[in-house]
Amino acid sequence: MKQSEVHIIGAGLAGSEAAWQLACRGVKVIIHEMKPKKFSGAHKNENCAELVCSNSLRSDDMEHNAVGLMHQEMRLAGSLIMEAADKCKVPAGGALAVDRNEFAKYVTQKLRANPNIEFCVEELESLPDEDFGRVIIATGPLTSEKLAAAIMDEIGHQSLSFYDAIAPVVYKDSINMDVAWYQSRYDKGDSRDYINCPLSREQYYAFVEKLLNAEKVEFHDFEKPNYFDGCLPIEVMAERGADTLLYGPMKPVGLTNPHTGEHAFAVVQLRQDNFEDTLRNMVGFQTKMKHSAQQEIFRTIPGLENAEFARLGGIHKNTFIKSPILLDKYLRLRSKPYISFAGQITGCEGYVESAAVGLLAGYFAAEEMNGHQPILPPETTAFGAMLKHLQDDTNIDDYQPMNINFGIFPDIRGEVTPNGKYRKIKGAERKERYCQRALSDVMPWIEAIKKNVDFE
Repeated sequence: MKQSEVHIIGAGLAGSEAAWQLACRGVKVIIHEMKPKKFSGAHKNENCAELVCSNSLRSDDMEHNAVGLMHQEMRLAGSLIMEAADKCKVPAGGALAVDRNEFAKYVTQKLRANPNIEFCVEELESLPDEDFGRVIIATGPLTSEKLAAAIMDEIGHQSLSFYDAIAPVVYKDSINMDVAWYQSRYDKGDSRDYINCPLSREQYYAFVEKLLNAEKVEFHDFEKPNYFDGCLPIEVMAERGADTLLYGPMKPVGLTNPHTGEHAFAVVQLRQDNFEDTLRNMVGFQTKMKHSAQQEIFRTIPGLENAEFARLGGIHKNTFIKSPILLDKYLRLRSKPYISFAGQITGCEGYVESAAVGLLAGYFAAEEMNGHQPILPPETTAFGAMLKHLQDDTNIDDYQPMNINFGIFPDIRGEVTPNGKYRKIKGAERKERYCQRALSDVMPWIEAIKKNVDFE
C-alpha cells in the first residue's frame, strides 16, 4: 500500500475539509472530483464545496445552540470551511449565511494554493483496491450511480436513503416592498436580514390548498420516498395538517407588519443569498413541485406576485450507509480499513456536520499516515457527540441522519443547592451549560491535535 499520499474522492464540504486537514499536517493529497467534466443533477458550480440547498450554515450562537457550538469548535480546530464561511458571510440575523459562489471560490483557491494538494478531474466508478493507496470517500449524498453501486456491493447493501429538496431563490428587486417588509424575527440581528411576506387567514388556507393539489415530481416505481424530517418539502409538511406550516416555515411569531401595525396570520421569510443582496432564498420552502407549479403557486404569496426566480426548487436523493456497523471509531471501513468515509454519506446531516466529520476523517488519516495514534474528541463536545452518533448501534434498524443537537450529548444533570434541595437545570441555562462544558473539554483536544500543524 502506498503510504506517501491520501486519495480523497469528492470535493464537497467533507472532502475539502479532509483534504485541508491532511495537507496542513504535511500529507500529500490527491482530490478526485468529477466536476467540471461531469455534474450531478443538483450541482451547477465547478468549484469545490458547492452549497446546493440553502446558503445558511444555521445558528452561529455558540453559547446556547448546538450547531453554533460546532461552528466554534471547528474554528478552533483550524477548519477551512468555517474560515471560508466567516470570510464570505452575508447578513442573516443570528444565523451564519454565506454568498454561496464566493464561499465555494474561496475554498477552491485555498485548496489549489496548497502545495500538498493535487486535483484529478475524473469520475471513479469503482472502489479502489489496496494498491491504490489510502482513500477517503467523501462523495456525499449525491454519489454517482456506479460508485454508489460499488459501495453497496462492498457493504452488503446495508444502506438507507432519503430525499432532500432545494428551496427557490428569488431576485430581490422583483419583490413588492409595498406589501413585504424588512425584519428579523424578534428583531435579532440587522433589521434588513429578512424580507417578510404576510398572508391573511384566507390567503394562508388557499395557499395550503394549492400546495396539496400541485403537480409534483414523480418517483420511479422502485423508489420509496423517505424524507429527513429536518428538510421536508413544503408540500409534504402541508400534507401533515392544514396548520402545520404555521408552526414551521410560515410561523408569524416575532414579526409585526409595519404597513398595517398588525401581526400577519402567516409569514413567508426570504433570507439574503449573496453579497450584493440581489438574491433572496425562500426560507424553509424546499419543494418537489414541478417548476411550472412553483411559479404559479409562489406568485400567489403577497409580495411575490411578480417574483422572478433565479433558481426554482428541486429534489434529489440522498444515500447514506449504516456507519455504526460498517465503520470503526476512526471512520474506516471495517472490511477495508484503507478506506474511510466522511461527510453526509456516513449519516450526519447538514453542511456543518458534514464538514466536521470531514475534519475528523482528515485528522484521523493524517495521524495514521504520520505514524501516530489519533486522539478521539471528548463525547461532551460537538465533535465527540457527532462521532458517537455515527457509532451508536442502539437502534440500527432505524438508523437515521442526524443534525448536531444537545440530545446526543451526555446529559447535563441537575445540582444540589446550598439548602440541600435538588434543582433541575432547564431551558437556556441548560443549553448554556452544554456549551460551556463542551468548550472547556474541547480545548485540550484542540491543543493536542494542532501541535506542529501549519494552517496557512
